This record gives sequence, C-alpha cells and structure tokens, in this order.
Amino acid sequence: MIHYDQETLRRIQLVQLGLLKEADRICRKHDIPYVIIAGTLLGAVRHKGFIPWDDDADIALLRKDYDRFVAACREDLDTDSFYFQDHRITPGYRWGYGKLRRKDTVFLREHQEHMPYEQGVFIDIFPLDAVPQSRIGRAVKNFECFLVRKALYAPVGRIADKDPLKKRVYDLLSRIPDRSIFGHLEKMIAKAEKTRSEWVRILMFPTPNREYGYLRRWYLDCEEIWFEGIPFYGIKDTDGYLTFKFGDYMTLPPESGRKTHPVSQLKLPEKI
Repeated sequence: MIHYDQETLRRIQLVQLGLLKEADRICRKHDIPYVIIAGTLLGAVRHKGFIPWDDDADIALLRKDYDRFVAACREDLDTDSFYFQDHRITPGYRWGYGKLRRKDTVFLREHQEHMPYEQGVFIDIFPLDAVPQSRIGRAVKNFECFLVRKALYAPVGRIADKDPLKKRVYDLLSRIPDRSIFGHLEKMIAKAEKTRSEWVRILMFPTPNREYGYLRRWYLDCEEIWFEGIPFYGIKDTDGYLTFKFGDYMTLPPESGRKTHPVSQLKLPEKI
C-alpha cells in the first residue's frame, strides 16, 4: 500500500478540485441541480475546503437530475481531460453510482487492481432515490440495499476480506451473473421513481444512520458555498444536515480516525 505524504495528498485534492469544477460547469450549463455532500460539505464549513487528511470528494443529485447529468456528460464533458463511469456505460464497473475521473492519472484502490476498467483519480457522483416514508419500510429497504451492494462488491470482497468465511460467501456471490444483479438494481430504481416520500438515499452506498435515509428537502434547498475559494452548490441547511450525519461536526476526530483510502498504485499529472 502507498502511504503518501502531505504534498502528494494536496496534489490529489487539487486534481479532485478540477473534477468538481468540471462537474459544476456541466451542471450550471444545463441547469442541473446538485449539491456537495458528506465530507466535502463538512470541509467547506469547517475548513473552507478539503478536510486536510481527506482524499475524496462527493456530489449528489436526485435521480432525474443524475440521469440528466449523465446525458450532459455525453454531450459536453471535456473528454481531453476527463471521463465518466457508471454501471450502465462501463463494462465491469461494479458500483451503483457514478465516478468522474481525470485522464492520465492512476488511483488504484487496494484489492481492486483486477477490476476491468480504467481507474484514475475520481470524485463520486451519487444519485439519490426515494425510500419508503415509514421507518420500518426504510429499514426493510436498507436490508435489500445491503444485499445487492454486497453482491456487487463480491469480486473485491473475496480478495479484500480477511475472514475466511466471508471470503467464501463473497466468492459465491461473485458467481451471480451481472445481468441479474443489475437487473434487480434497475427494478429498485424504477420502484423508487414511483415512491412518494420525504426520504431519499444512495441505494448502493451505506447509510449508517438510524433513519436509513436523508430528508429530501436538504437536496432541494441549496445555495452557493465556498470551497477552496470557489463557489459550488451545497445544502442550505448545513447545520441540520451535518448534525444529522456527523453529530458534533465542528469537533475534529482523533488522529487515529484521520484516514485516507488505501491505494496500491498512484500516478498524478505533472501539471495540475
């Protein structure tokens, strides 16, 4: 595993800043609502930019806007510098959300070296889908999401997991045909489109809170927020969202909790 120093981390962040700027450019041009979320929004509020030890960035869009963003990328993405991936357009891609990546870079996550697609420095592009209004319904949906997510993760889990029993389970899950897993995911998405609810979530990403979702209104009411000296769109009710997600979000975590993603190969452009 590569342990990069602070200078290298900062260069990764600057590449990701360029990716955020490209996503923002496309969204503004096509009038597509989006928000920076999670640690990216926390960094904007607490550090006015990247969390100093963070090596990723996230934006989220409601499903209909995510689909518009994917279509806009086909038309307007600067393909000299960037490329977009998701399971509908990238063979072998196993994640239920998109990634915008920088060309001429390598950011190989540990245990994902065998995955059959290009892996450059990226930001995550998350679609948000409706989940049931009742908490019980959301809990049931959460379990379904967990099962499908683990099936998608299986080709990595059978290598990465240290527990022999779990490795065996992942090996069995990895034999499920892709068309079956993604076919079920598409049915989940179609069902979500017909669900009327105040709650949404990223279906194929853990939602570690007791409500098993996030309030839709957070993603509808946005405003510009400065991040690394650049205005991006963020959730207007930053305190409500960040408190819900992180608790006492202005308190720094202990140094043991300040971790970066494990990577086995890294290549950054000479000029960022």
